Amino acid sequence: MFSIKNQAKQKFSWIALGWALLFFWFFSTALQAKIFISGYSGTNGLRDSLLYSSLWLIPVFLFPARTRIIAAVIGVVLWATSLAAICYFVIYGQEFSQSVLFVMFESNAGEAGEYLSQYFSLKIVLTALIYTAICLFLWSRLRPVYIPKPWRWLVSLIILYALILHPLVRNAINHQPLSKTVSGLSSRMEPAAPWQFISGYYQYRQQLDSLNSLLNENNALPPLANLKDENANTPRTLVLVIGESTQRGRMSLYGYSRETTPELDTLSKSDKGMTVFNDVVTSRPYTIEILQQALTFANEKNPDLYLSKPTLMNMMKQAGYKTFWITNQQTMTERNTMLTVFSRQTDKQFYMNQQRTQSAREYDSNVLAPFKDVLADPAPKKFIIVHLLGTHIKYKYRYPENWGKFDNQTTGIPAGLSDDQKEAWNDYDNANLYNDHVVSSLIKDYKATDPNGFLLYFSDHGEEVYDTPPHQMQGRNEENPTRHMYTVPFILWTSEKWQAEHPRDFSADVNRKYSSSELIHTWSDLAGLSYDGFDPTRSITSPEFKETTRWIGNPYKKNALIDYDTLPFGDQKGNQ
Repeated sequence: MFSIKNQAKQKFSWIALGWALLFFWFFSTALQAKIFISGYSGTNGLRDSLLYSSLWLIPVFLFPARTRIIAAVIGVVLWATSLAAICYFVIYGQEFSQSVLFVMFESNAGEAGEYLSQYFSLKIVLTALIYTAICLFLWSRLRPVYIPKPWRWLVSLIILYALILHPLVRNAINHQPLSKTVSGLSSRMEPAAPWQFISGYYQYRQQLDSLNSLLNENNALPPLANLKDENANTPRTLVLVIGESTQRGRMSLYGYSRETTPELDTLSKSDKGMTVFNDVVTSRPYTIEILQQALTFANEKNPDLYLSKPTLMNMMKQAGYKTFWITNQQTMTERNTMLTVFSRQTDKQFYMNQQRTQSAREYDSNVLAPFKDVLADPAPKKFIIVHLLGTHIKYKYRYPENWGKFDNQTTGIPAGLSDDQKEAWNDYDNANLYNDHVVSSLIKDYKATDPNGFLLYFSDHGEEVYDTPPHQMQGRNEENPTRHMYTVPFILWTSEKWQAEHPRDFSADVNRKYSSSELIHTWSDLAGLSYDGFDPTRSITSPEFKETTRWIGNPYKKNALIDYDTLPFGDQKGNQ
């Protein structure tokens, strides 16, 4: 009789499994669902939180008689880590990210205490209480999930293999480095509690070692020999604005049929200090790779000089400038470690984007407030770099929803595009419209300070958004290049004070063929800096400028470099 009753109690229950899934999913998926529903990110976070929260079913399956005890122990850890992420979202409206963890790991106890006291509020208390109550309710509904003994081990192994072991085995078969495999897996696990802390700390240690190594190598570089500044100690402020994924062919400033840059259009017509260069291209269609050239003495023929010679930031500090870096790019990610290295070469940094992924709403208006603060800094000589997120994919996340001027329009779109492709086309134009507003605001805010100096804006690379026939390509592919991936805006604004002290007419220079890989020479020329290695023939604004072949392609691949001007023409204006 006892055996029959015991067998009945141990019968598998789908309801029990449902409550177990709901309990473990809740800690991570509730937040991911909110982020997805709010339209601030895509489905990846929601999907991965569901998958990797399911790992906690394994001990429940293996030891069903101890379900509540196991769930309580695991649940406390999940509750603590997920509540931190929930509270962060309540305060900032953003997902807890690796960049936030980096800041946390770099903070001391005093800074942490100040942070908690600043944001502790009744709203946070109520959120924590409601969240905890739901967790306790779900825990109270848990019942053992009985799976017959031979099968419970198999089911557990299948879950473990599918989520953890399979990526390791697959990459081992493909001879992928273990570090790359672990990094990819940890990135997938990040949306699920408590993996965001475990993964974040692992990646923090990995990237910190790489960051410190690169910084130490940079600090050991000898300064530029015979550096001279023709402006001596005259007070001045110089600004470099770096855009992202913005091709000039989709800007009305460069002849595009849609009015995507109305504010820059107005400035170019009304402000004598504005110069628009018409034929500048990038050497590589990827952010890190082009900035390793544009911000250093490296170029396509000498791609590794960024490791052995001073950078633009080093040069400006050596010339006596106080240097600043304001960025709306993600910073502490494996891909962006090099950006952090560059930023740490300045005196003061402002990291405005703490999102976990690029596919999340984050607007470049973030940089406007710190830019004004830096402009007000009392240092007599200032050099400011502003790095925008620009028109980076997903385009619809680059502008507020009320900036959708081109939504549902069909005028000017190539025939034959699908509805999704038309939407991407319009989203990209909307992103350009908002980028126009941000860049124009930076120029206007700079101009309002009556500065002595200049502001230079260029985009790191362009973007193919179904522009080139047969209109089926989106993004950037160095192996299959189109002109739209390489054509970039290049705009110079000079103040009245600077023009008075440096009377130069750039009107004859605007159609020069130029590559942004040589930017450091143009910057040196404009700033009045000379040194051993400065080449005025490589400055687009110099009377000594000489046109050279604009190489594009992967310089580390044999015979991969090609002349940009041999690429077929696109069909959008501004890309000729």
